[in-house]
Amino acid sequence: MAMYLIVVPLIGALAAFLLPSDRPRPWIVAAFAVLHLVLAAAVIAKGETGLASDWFRFDALGRLVLIVVSSLFCICALYCIGYLRLRSNRPNRIFCTALLFFLAMTSLVALAQHLTILWVAMEATTLATAVLLYFNQNQRSLEATWKYLMIGSVGIALALLGTLFLAYGARLGLGEPTLLFSDLVKGAKHLPDAWVRTAFVFLLVGYGTKMGLAPLHTWKPDAYGEAPGVVGALLAGGLTTCAFLALLRVYRIADAAGQGVFARELLVVFGLLSMATAAAFMVGQRDFKRLLAYSSVEHMGILVLGIGLGGAGIFAALLHTVNNALTKGVLFLAAGNIHRAFKSKRLEDVTGALRRLPISAGLFLAGFFAITGSPPFGPFVSELSILTAAMDPRRYIVGALYLILLAVIFIGMGSTVLAVVQGEPPEDTEGRSFRESAFKTVPIIVSLALVVMMGVWIPRWILTLLHAAARLLGGS
Repeated sequence: MAMYLIVVPLIGALAAFLLPSDRPRPWIVAAFAVLHLVLAAAVIAKGETGLASDWFRFDALGRLVLIVVSSLFCICALYCIGYLRLRSNRPNRIFCTALLFFLAMTSLVALAQHLTILWVAMEATTLATAVLLYFNQNQRSLEATWKYLMIGSVGIALALLGTLFLAYGARLGLGEPTLLFSDLVKGAKHLPDAWVRTAFVFLLVGYGTKMGLAPLHTWKPDAYGEAPGVVGALLAGGLTTCAFLALLRVYRIADAAGQGVFARELLVVFGLLSMATAAAFMVGQRDFKRLLAYSSVEHMGILVLGIGLGGAGIFAALLHTVNNALTKGVLFLAAGNIHRAFKSKRLEDVTGALRRLPISAGLFLAGFFAITGSPPFGPFVSELSILTAAMDPRRYIVGALYLILLAVIFIGMGSTVLAVVQGEPPEDTEGRSFRESAFKTVPIIVSLALVVMMGVWIPRWILTLLHAAARLLGGS
């Protein structure tokens, strides 16, 4: 069943490409997204590990990322039915094909147990999202796409160098240049310390670029600002989650090789730096879609900070991976509706969204409270757990910086979001014609409901999966 998770979206991509009419393609994407989610749920329910090959196998980390990405993609695919109907003036053949190809490659990332296959899958995912970024086909989206490709290419090149260094270290320590995760973890004690450290730094920078960790985040504001809302959601909750998985794979090897302290200290530094960078650019931000880009930088920092704290912080970071992806779905899709209704992303043109779009603006406001760690939403639980992980071992300076940055981000983000939703909307006949149809609102409501659920009651099967994934990384 594991290979179906890759093959089924590829069949859907081929069907979308060959279909002569634009109208049914969004339904094809939605149908295959639902089928993929059903298959992913079956894999997790059965505890399936994958193929007989050691190269393709699900462990707890892979299953966790699989269900997160598949759930978010399904929500976005259902939203696409309404969105692409609204954008009927643009051909959607390439867009729909790239969406399903993206789903197939993210599934391959979750399934890959070989560092080279993981690298190839991440690069393929990058190419798919580059096509999606250019959907608006204007000068700004072209610039954002090229910036994304250029910076992403540098990142993936550095990740390739790190992969080669790790292979050479395996050759020196194990007698063969293996890149199978199981072999590397099993023989980690024999790997040369210098090569493990060098490989980890290159892989952290490489996959950190894909995540958008500061100072490697410079592609994010343009890409998220110019991408359709549905693409922004997949980037912020899907692509970054896969890049985080790649980083976790490498961290596991470094920790098994006795370099856990070195790796965790680097992750704490990158985490706090990312949060500080996001805080600096979110205060006074006048573009609400770029605001969400810096929010993504912040939360990638929170993820690596949790891993860097170790122990209970690892469990908290994995929980936050789920919460971040679902909440980004709420924010980006609601922001997409607001953008389409006002034809602008700037605060000078967007005010009174609650009056013009009561459902979408209400969801956008709720998403703001969720992503900034307010109860009763899921991120409150995971962010509080990360704070606890910092305070328990008496890392008070890290905990204090974490709290201060969260407070600054809440104030900075809140000023922009409140300016969008409050006040009187401008007189705009074209903007008033935008309708909040079921397909443009119900998927966002479902995503928000899941975020609330993760804040008040986490299903036992998710807890089991999170605990199993945390144990793989030496967490509690």
